[in-house]
Amino acid sequence: MYCLELAGEDDAFAAAEARAAAADGVERVAPGVALAADVAPERVSVLAYTRRADALLARAGASVAAAADALADCALERSGSVAVRARDVRNTTGVDTQRAERELGSVLVERGFSVDLDDPDHELRALFSGQECFLGWHAAASVRDYGTRKPTDRPFFQPGSMDPLLARALCNLAGARAGDTLLDPMCGTGGVLIEAGLVGARALGNDAQEKMVRGASENLDAFLDDYDVVRGDATRLGLRDDAVDCVVFDAPYGRQSKVETHALADLVAGALAEARRVATGRCVLVADRDWRDAARDADWRVGERFVRRVHRSLDRHVLVLE
Repeated sequence: MYCLELAGEDDAFAAAEARAAAADGVERVAPGVALAADVAPERVSVLAYTRRADALLARAGASVAAAADALADCALERSGSVAVRARDVRNTTGVDTQRAERELGSVLVERGFSVDLDDPDHELRALFSGQECFLGWHAAASVRDYGTRKPTDRPFFQPGSMDPLLARALCNLAGARAGDTLLDPMCGTGGVLIEAGLVGARALGNDAQEKMVRGASENLDAFLDDYDVVRGDATRLGLRDDAVDCVVFDAPYGRQSKVETHALADLVAGALAEARRVATGRCVLVADRDWRDAARDADWRVGERFVRRVHRSLDRHVLVLE
């Protein structure tokens, strides 16, 4: 069993990403915390909304004393040096984390461990959240390098470009893996394609505007060696049936985006139908409204659905289509 420390404010979305990309049997158990029956440590590194995974040792009440008692009762089949890191997840417990680290460290010293805060053999993590504390040996962490790929820092920028954290999560929700081909039929500035390539997938992009094709190529050149971006109509893709493994696209937002040749509803419906034709796996659709009926009409089964607040006048709807 593993304990996952979730990032962001939408635990359901974070748990879904972890379940799709790196963990089995994911269950949310406290604010910012989920349990998983198993994880692939190398896959945890690519998650956007999971910070860390720990091999679970014990669960206790959300107090230092309860955590120390639980640790004292654990069978610790390890030896060597240790560091203890405690977190009051989402500030839900008011626990003094420095005191927790000292007292849990004392328990480990009594069990024969030495303390090394700089380069320990093992790291014990204590997540205090809600009414519980989750104790575990640190197993894997995600790589938090998204700030190096801000849309405003890329060679080509357009307002409304998707941030890399969300783009990575969408690729993971779509099931993108090393060796897969991920298609974005409305690729814009290429943010989704960058994240797809960085998780090991082959990035394939399409956009109706020549300006976006050129700009996305500039951005992709800065991060990837292998990709393809072409100009085309998302409702008539130049791809054979079952040509790609998964699809992710951010549909135009009706009040903000330019739709050159189609009414918005026709564009989204046509793109969903083409995605169904060319993909063997999932499609993840992001939009400013609920397109579930159009997805069903295109013969997709709606799996999970999330509504994520952007600001007072805009919600992002995320559909995971099977």
